[in-house]
Amino acid sequence: MAKGLARKQVSEFTRRIDAELAALASQDQLRCLAAIGGVNLCSNDYLGLATDPRLRAAVASALTEGLPVASTGSRLLSGNAEIWEVLEFEIAQFIGSEAALYFNSGYSANVGLLSALIRPADIVFSDAANHASLIDGLRLSSARKAIFPHLDMDALEQELCKDCSGAAQKFIVSESIFSMDGDRAPISDLVALAERYGAELIIDEAHATGVVGPQGKGLVAACGLSERILVTVHPCGKALAGMGCFVCCSQKLKQYLVNRARPFIFSTALPPYVAAQMRAAIRIVAAADRERNDLAVLAAFLRDRLRQGAFDIGSGDTQIIPVFLGENERAVRFSALLNEAGFGVRPIRPPSVPAGTSRLRLSLNAKLSTTLLARFADALISIREREQVPLQEQVPLHAVQP
Repeated sequence: MAKGLARKQVSEFTRRIDAELAALASQDQLRCLAAIGGVNLCSNDYLGLATDPRLRAAVASALTEGLPVASTGSRLLSGNAEIWEVLEFEIAQFIGSEAALYFNSGYSANVGLLSALIRPADIVFSDAANHASLIDGLRLSSARKAIFPHLDMDALEQELCKDCSGAAQKFIVSESIFSMDGDRAPISDLVALAERYGAELIIDEAHATGVVGPQGKGLVAACGLSERILVTVHPCGKALAGMGCFVCCSQKLKQYLVNRARPFIFSTALPPYVAAQMRAAIRIVAAADRERNDLAVLAAFLRDRLRQGAFDIGSGDTQIIPVFLGENERAVRFSALLNEAGFGVRPIRPPSVPAGTSRLRLSLNAKLSTTLLARFADALISIREREQVPLQEQVPLHAVQP
């Protein structure tokens, strides 16, 4: 009897999963794992360091010198190798913060930071285009949330002006360079509003670290406002060509996170050789002005070509270039045709972006060339003409975070 009931429950569960997968497929939202072929235009390896021999050498040297291939425990147990503390000290010096704490990923850093720092009695003002890791961290905090339209400082101020007398603390949370639109947050305006209305400011520098600012320190440093922001978050899996994420903050806040950030407390630490790799990466990135300049030139070149082709690419000026196509099916179709033409490009669809704003997300790196990008632009124009796709206006990004 029990086995029969179990089989029935499994069958019902299987049908539920099948139905959800079928629904995703019918909406052109079903995702599958596939290797990128051809010219990679969707990588976050912005400076082209993922295969850099200097980073390979740093890892090889660390292992040769005896660093273990596993950490054997969390940082609070057996996993706190001395090299992690050396790395955190060097990161804090590089960014110009009092302290830094290393998490296993950008996602775990944002979830751990926000769920530990923000309490149910607080209120958080969050940009509508913030990354899922920020959204999930805010959900776990159980704080009140006021979602303001993307980059709309007037709307943010209106929310800040509302009666928040019941709130214990106000927070403003934003990315610096937005991952899906490639535009920049007005850091100076955010700082001014935070100070005017007594809010603490948290900035995720995922797509700015290594790419903008003096020595690649990020957009906050480029604005000269590091000392007026509570926390900056710097994932290492993009321009730094590594893994993990460092959170830059005060020494007191670091101690608090060590004791309260659950992803930090309950995760096995990354292998110590990763710290050796990231120490080398910081030194390389700090001296990579040529690569940063090359990347900016390439981004400007491709944006000009796509605008000449009458594509809607938004208002950004960074290495992330969205090509808005609107419909899920169209984004999937364009991606497949570009892959056939030798260009690795992924379609971005809901829930990653709001409904009606499906797009191709181009992510450039400093190792590309204007010749390759010109070929890509020509291929994209040819596909649009062949598919007889009309030009369209961008759908404003005013999504409400769940």
